[in-house]
Amino acid sequence: MKKIQVAVIGVGYLGRFHAQKYAMLPEVDLTAVVDIDAQQARRVAGECGCKAYSDYKNILSGIDAVSIAVPTQYHHRVAADFLDYGVDVLLEKPISPSVAEAEDLIGRAEKKDCVFQIGHLERFNPAYLATVPYLNSPIFIDSKRTAGFNPRGTDVDVVLDLMIHDLDIILHSVQSPVAEIQATGGRIATKTNDMVSARLVFENGATAEVTASRVSRSNSREMRIFQDRTFLHLDFGNKKLTRVQLLAEREENGMPRQTVSKESFSESDALLVEIQSFLEAVRMRKQPVVSGKEACSALDVALKILKQVEEQQKKPVFTTLQNEPV
Repeated sequence: MKKIQVAVIGVGYLGRFHAQKYAMLPEVDLTAVVDIDAQQARRVAGECGCKAYSDYKNILSGIDAVSIAVPTQYHHRVAADFLDYGVDVLLEKPISPSVAEAEDLIGRAEKKDCVFQIGHLERFNPAYLATVPYLNSPIFIDSKRTAGFNPRGTDVDVVLDLMIHDLDIILHSVQSPVAEIQATGGRIATKTNDMVSARLVFENGATAEVTASRVSRSNSREMRIFQDRTFLHLDFGNKKLTRVQLLAEREENGMPRQTVSKESFSESDALLVEIQSFLEAVRMRKQPVVSGKEACSALDVALKILKQVEEQQKKPVFTTLQNEPV
């Protein structure tokens, strides 16, 4: 079987992990890594046994597939160049800063018949993969994602940095358009929103409460899904799933009897699974697990949440805070 010629564009914190995963896969020939920091590119190339470049345009015509892990504002420019060359693309989330750019990338991928996958990593978290078979018209979803402050990633606000993971999961789980959004948030440690809470109401009647913070004292990535006679608790961080099923029989106090099952998946590598899924789509010429259209839908909801937050921040209490230096 011919090896897939792959490159990684942007080998900072996350892109370096992409390069390491590709380098360990026998079906892949990691031909190059690219970074505007030439020293970093050479460092990662040395670790992974490939060539280093500082300009991705030097390799546009020499590869089959690419992972792109550059800052969000450059997603459209870099991905568009590769898609126009017919290169299959795994693009880190969010797909782009705007829906217009996202739709343009989707169109370019369709025109060239390229695999275009977006790196919504939690879709490959084993806790969620184990949850999918039990999903049955969720009624209410409660999601909380908190992290301690880290300057990395603060070029975008917490919705596009963290919450978008949960928005993608929720949209994939509910399978219904969003009808109404309410949101509030604030800037605590940076010049962009560091904490946001949103309420989504779907056309089918489902509701989701979503909270994300990057200024918390502890890390937590949890989601609770309520549906008819079933409760699902996902712990993304610890890769655990708890499922509570209500039975027809009742206890003496009238409460339905229940069964509780717990699963743990501590040894799984979600990034490796994501990359293997991308490579399978490349080999089989099929739709990826997380398509550009799905990522665009998550982005659209994220931007609408941000618009609601901006409207909320026009009120007096927020206006006072905005005049304070950060």
